[in-house]
Amino acid sequence: MTAPLALGWHDWLSLLVHFLMLSLLQFGGAISVTADMQRFLVQEEGWLSQSQFSDAIALAQAAPGPNVLFVALMGWHLGMNTGSLAAAFAGVAMTMAAILLPSSILNYQVAQWGHRNRERRAVRAFRLGMAPVVIGMLLATSWLLAGAGAHLAGWPTWLLALLSCLVIWRTRLHLLWMLGAGALVGALGFV
Repeated sequence: MTAPLALGWHDWLSLLVHFLMLSLLQFGGAISVTADMQRFLVQEEGWLSQSQFSDAIALAQAAPGPNVLFVALMGWHLGMNTGSLAAAFAGVAMTMAAILLPSSILNYQVAQWGHRNRERRAVRAFRLGMAPVVIGMLLATSWLLAGAGAHLAGWPTWLLALLSCLVIWRTRLHLLWMLGAGALVGALGFV
């Protein structure tokens, strides 16, 4: 059993500021900035273990509802690592407010402006230019999550990921079929 974290007000402020910043960078949703969340929470600060980080994402993705719930679970784990239930609730409130409010306000304002100016060349170019950025951020997240488990580092996992990408890109097959196929391949022990 590890000793509880001793977080001061400056640590909570650092968490708040970092998640406020990430909120404004999350093109494609909060999942697109998980690589930086992992760097900050696990590698730099050591507030969460890699297992807690990965479990928060996996649980939130498996649960019904918005996928941003993994941010709440990270705040919960952080607070519980201090040994305080009140800190866990504070962690949930702080991380969720910080990741949702700035981007929601900005998106609302930009969407209204973009809709009014949708025929402008610069607006169309911005929308087209953001697609590779979002794809790159999602690939960074995929790379981080796939490499988190030692058993995921083998070639069958990467082959399955590549085949899944190709099928999704080139067919109109529903994603649930791909999810089911991945579950079957995993249950059979191939990956």
